Amino acid sequence: MFRHTVPLGRIFGIVVDLDYSWFLVFGLLTWILAVSYYPAEFTNWSSGEYWLMGAVTAIMLFVSVLLHELGHSVVAKRFGIPVPRITLFIFGGVSEIAAEPPSAGVEFWIAAVGPLVSFALATLFWELEPLVAFSSPLLALTKYLALLNLVLGAFNLLPGFPLDGGRVLRAFVWRVTSNYQRATAVAAVTGRFFGFFLIFMGVWQALAGNFIGGLWIAFIGWFLESAAGSQLQQEALKSLIGEHRVLDAMKQDFLQISGDVTLQELVDKHVLPGGARCFVVSDASGLTGMVTFAGIRGVSRSAWPTTTASQVMVPVQKLVTIRPDARLWSALEKMGRNGVNQLPVVDGNGIVGMLSREDILHYLGVLREFGT
Repeated sequence: MFRHTVPLGRIFGIVVDLDYSWFLVFGLLTWILAVSYYPAEFTNWSSGEYWLMGAVTAIMLFVSVLLHELGHSVVAKRFGIPVPRITLFIFGGVSEIAAEPPSAGVEFWIAAVGPLVSFALATLFWELEPLVAFSSPLLALTKYLALLNLVLGAFNLLPGFPLDGGRVLRAFVWRVTSNYQRATAVAAVTGRFFGFFLIFMGVWQALAGNFIGGLWIAFIGWFLESAAGSQLQQEALKSLIGEHRVLDAMKQDFLQISGDVTLQELVDKHVLPGGARCFVVSDASGLTGMVTFAGIRGVSRSAWPTTTASQVMVPVQKLVTIRPDARLWSALEKMGRNGVNQLPVVDGNGIVGMLSREDILHYLGVLREFGT
């Protein structure tokens, strides 16, 4: 989902990444707090104190959002759903939950715990205020963080996808109708409504003089509307794919090469004439790796005549593979999670085919044309 991130480490086995866009929020929030909010509330601070408290508050917002997302992730893992990564970005954070919840009840608890964590943090900072009253900077920090977490929890409870409230709504509709697709559609349509509403409110605020605040509200609305619209498209695609399997769309006439073939030979004999974009590398023992089009492009053209396939291939130990009986939708999800465009299809006897995004799109086109 996010291509440009800074790795921060692991918490409970979950990778935590910081998208570059977060630094924009950090800088903007620090600036607003240092030149506007804190000077209006506390007139006796020095300029350095304003900027220091602005930066500390922005970092604590980062911590609050991270704890909010950890709430989702820990509960998901307790229900047996893998969560490989949490990414913090310009609009908050996202937990990359690897599978759909198996029931409406599980969906409810995974969604609800995030706002509950935010409300718990708001209560904690509120209770800390009397204990730090001796220090105006600490008092200002706890007051602002209490308000910030209260707003974070309340906003996320709006009943529209992709907000937590939208997922709670999906859980209720799912429980009542026993139809996950219909529940998702209801939550996504509601999410688009809230998105358009926030865009309207943001533009109105900007025209009324609150340009930065209004622009930010409009951007949040745009993000919500886009995410909800994407979810609707995703569900339509998932419905079309249905229970079709990798075996239905994969290519069995994939090209196998030996590891000593040069990149120049690959390009001249296969890429240019036939448009091949990936090559299976094998030897007498079986599959050893795969050469991708991106791997070839990563080597200078002047080095193609002397660079072999084995030197640029992705080794078999690092290959992302899929079984022929897996669902096509699972293949698309696996491609998205791992940032790859093709998957070797393997069974107990070794590699039996190749599946690319283009293969899936072609297969979907056939399904649409014949209405199957």
